[in-house]
Amino acid sequence: MSATILFAQWLHIIGATVLIGTGAGIAFFMLMAHRTGDAKLIAHVADTVVIADFLFTALAVIVQPVTGFWLAHLLGWPIMTPWILWSLALYVFIGLCWLPVVYIQIRLRNLARDAARNQVALTAQYYRLYIIWFALGIPAFSAILVIVWLMLAKSLF
Repeated sequence: MSATILFAQWLHIIGATVLIGTGAGIAFFMLMAHRTGDAKLIAHVADTVVIADFLFTALAVIVQPVTGFWLAHLLGWPIMTPWILWSLALYVFIGLCWLPVVYIQIRLRNLARDAARNQVALTAQYYRLYIIWFALGIPAFSAILVIVWLMLAKSLF
């Protein structure tokens, strides 16, 4: 195996690890903050989550397809290979879930900031958005786990 292939695989695995780790971390910390009902704490955690999503998740979102296409080229895998097509379709699905999640995280942060600043309870809008945020995270996170499985089980296809 060439050093170039090994480097491309390494980058691809690091990208997948960042996506999974950041996704799990963001979900955990948002859930734990939400459970307190403390608008000030939720605003602080949501602010950190928004930054983490832009710094880590967004970068990994770019790295993954670049390194994936690079690897397919280096290894001579046709893009029309079933496991690659399924991975790409799931990746698009994840993106369709992630984009509204980023917007919702910003809205949750802003609503929590407003509640904390005004010393009032979190609004019904906050709770509705949180449910949507949580609901979008489940299929998106599941899909990324399926993509990792597809990469490992590619020889079955």
